[in-house]
Amino acid sequence: MELIERFLKYVSFDTQSSEEGEGCPSTDKQMVFARYLENELKAIGLEEVSLDEHGYLYATLPANTEREVPTIGFIAHIDTSPDYSGKDVKPRIVEQYDGGDIVLCAEEGIVTSPKQFPELSDHVGEDLIVTDGYTLLGADDKAGIAEIMQAMVYLREHPEIKRGRIRVGFNPDEEIGMGAHLFDVEKFGCEWAYTMDGGEVGELEFENFNAAAAKVTVRGLNVHPGYAKGKMRNAMLTAAEFIRRMPSDETPQTTEGYEGFYHLTGMKGTVEETVLSYIIRDHDRQKFENRKAFVRQLAEELNAENGEGTVTVEVRDQYYNMREKVEPVMHIIDIAKKAIEASGVECRVKAIRGGTDGAQLSFKGLPCPNIFAGGLNFHGRHEFVPVQSMEKAMMTIVKIAELTALR
Repeated sequence: MELIERFLKYVSFDTQSSEEGEGCPSTDKQMVFARYLENELKAIGLEEVSLDEHGYLYATLPANTEREVPTIGFIAHIDTSPDYSGKDVKPRIVEQYDGGDIVLCAEEGIVTSPKQFPELSDHVGEDLIVTDGYTLLGADDKAGIAEIMQAMVYLREHPEIKRGRIRVGFNPDEEIGMGAHLFDVEKFGCEWAYTMDGGEVGELEFENFNAAAAKVTVRGLNVHPGYAKGKMRNAMLTAAEFIRRMPSDETPQTTEGYEGFYHLTGMKGTVEETVLSYIIRDHDRQKFENRKAFVRQLAEELNAENGEGTVTVEVRDQYYNMREKVEPVMHIIDIAKKAIEASGVECRVKAIRGGTDGAQLSFKGLPCPNIFAGGLNFHGRHEFVPVQSMEKAMMTIVKIAELTALR
């Protein structure tokens, strides 16, 4: 199969992960896709193919040189976001995109427009793979899987390109922040690796947010509303006051670049008890710590006003900025930059306003920057991926293998 044929096959698998799942993988359907990939890895001639009970799939492309070359890896995740349906994806290729609106579904009036998504204008003349408007596409991260697979085929078919031992890793549950938790770094056996999980063509990322989740529990006292004066304490109103005192200009919709934020992701409540769910993000470690301290301080202020124990806060760190683990081995960034440029693309180093499996893997001892896979508008019906971007990502993998062997 060729690159795009692989991708179109892969998106036919429904692989959404789930926050409610109790095991790993969080959904059984991820294992269905993992088994398919296991067979495909064997079919294209990779060795040491291994799929464990948690859905972690590893394989090896052997070296074809006698030189001593570092073992490197390429990683992608098999799940898609639980934010939007990934079932019965019906992809379509818009050939030589003309720069106008793309009608996904005429009957429902579902349109992907450059007025709403100006990034479309950067891909005029290219071939765009889109959805029918009822599902996400799954380029996050099935584009990355297809690119890795096709690169391994390309390297096998071009023995004149000398390479060291290359490891391939596909994991579940990245979209719910669990992808790296059971990744066996020792078994993977690489000096460094790259996740193929970025967005726009040319992007290279080795900085990401420090991340935490905060659960704010507000306790009230419910009595009959007709006799509530001086007695009732409405937890929902106290929770609303907590929200009001949070910085209104430090939210996802008001920040960009290296600016951090607080993001209210959920609320559920009654008069008796209300729970607020926040995520806290910042690239700077000290600012990150300050943000967590602010949330705790706000709870203390409300307790002073409403009584001790009214507001409790549980803060759980999720992942950290991989930059501190990558900076001591910056040659792996230099190789990626050269490979991207050798593939005919301008390299754009940027910070991730989010997380990646690579961040957690870096802190587990496997330095792991993130490279573009080409998709855009992830996690929704307007997701698309240019064919040409996928081709360049695939060749970037090939060039990284080649440049690593030349060091």
